[in-house]
Amino acid sequence: MKSELSILQRFPEPSIDELIGGFAPPVQFSEVRFNNYLPDQMHPSQSVSLNEMREFAYVIGRGSRASLIRKRPQGKRGRYLDGGFGVGKTHLLAALWHEVTVSKLYGTFVEYTNLVGLLGFHNAVEVLSRFNLICIDEFELDDPGDTVLMSTLLMRLVEKGAFLAATSNTLPDRLGEERFAAENFQREIQGLAEHFDTLRIDGEDYRHRDLEHFPSPVTDLTLERVSQQYNFETVVFADVSQHLSALHPSRYRFLLADCQGLGFKHVETITNQDVALRWVVFIDRLYDLSVPIAYSGSNLNELFGDELLKGGYRKKYRRALSRIVALAQVGQESWSIQDSNL
Repeated sequence: MKSELSILQRFPEPSIDELIGGFAPPVQFSEVRFNNYLPDQMHPSQSVSLNEMREFAYVIGRGSRASLIRKRPQGKRGRYLDGGFGVGKTHLLAALWHEVTVSKLYGTFVEYTNLVGLLGFHNAVEVLSRFNLICIDEFELDDPGDTVLMSTLLMRLVEKGAFLAATSNTLPDRLGEERFAAENFQREIQGLAEHFDTLRIDGEDYRHRDLEHFPSPVTDLTLERVSQQYNFETVVFADVSQHLSALHPSRYRFLLADCQGLGFKHVETITNQDVALRWVVFIDRLYDLSVPIAYSGSNLNELFGDELLKGGYRKKYRRALSRIVALAQVGQESWSIQDSNL
C-alpha cells in the first residue's frame, strides 16, 4: 500500500542516525559478495582486483579500531577501483562492505558531500569518525570545491584510523583521454592519494547499455490507468522539480519511503544546471531503491539539454540518464505499458 501522502506533500526531517542509517549498498547490491563476482577471463585485471579486495577485507577485519591505530597494518589504508561502466567496480565495493564486520558506511560521493553540507564539516568529521570503513562509490572530480572538501574530510578520517575504499565514475569514452582516471584522481586529491592503492579494472560493460534505446513515453491517460491498476503515484514533472528545490538533497531518499513506483507526467527538457543537479541526486535515490517509473511528455534522451551534456558535469548527467532509462525499462516490463492494452 502506497503512503497516503504524496511525495509532493512530504518534507522529511530525518535525524542524524536516520541519515547515517541509509549509508549502505543499494537494494540491487544487497546480495553481492566476492564469491558471486565472476571475473572475465579475457581481462585478468578483474581477477587481480578481486583477490586484492579480498585481502583488503582481511586486513580491515582482523582487529579492532584501537589495535589498528596502535599497530597499523602494512600497505595503504585505501583502495581505489578505476575503470569504465559495468566492469564490476561497485560489485567489489559492496562486497567489501558486506564482507567486513567492523563499523562501516557506504555511500556515493554526492551523498557524502550532501551530508557535510547539512551537518557542517566539523560535525561530519565527528559523526563519520565513529566508523572503521568508509566506502565511496563514484568518486567525482568534476567540481573542484567538492573534491577539496572530500579530500580534506577523508584525510581527517584516515588520521583517526579509518580505512577507505572508492570507485571512479569514468565514462567509457573518457578512458584514454589524459591517460586514465586514476592519474586524475591522484593529481586532484594530492596528499590523500598516497593513502590509496589503485586497482585498474579493464573489461566490457556487462550490462551492454545502449543509451539510444529509451523506453518511449506514454499518454497521460495511460499513466493514470497504470497508476490505478498498480497502485503507484503520478506526479507532474515540473512540480517535482519545484519540490526538490525546497529540500536538502540528503533528504531525497526519505521522500520515497514505501514508494512502489512513480509516473512522471509532462517530462520536459532541463536546461537549468541547478535543477538538473537536483534531478541527478533524485534519480540516484530512485535507482538505489529500485523504484520503477513510467512517464509522458518528452523522451528521456531529451531530459538534459545539449549544453548540459557538453559541460563539466556531463558524467553526472550521463549516469543519471543510464539509471532513469533502466528504471523506465523495469516499469515498462513490470506494468506492460501499452496504450492499446490499457
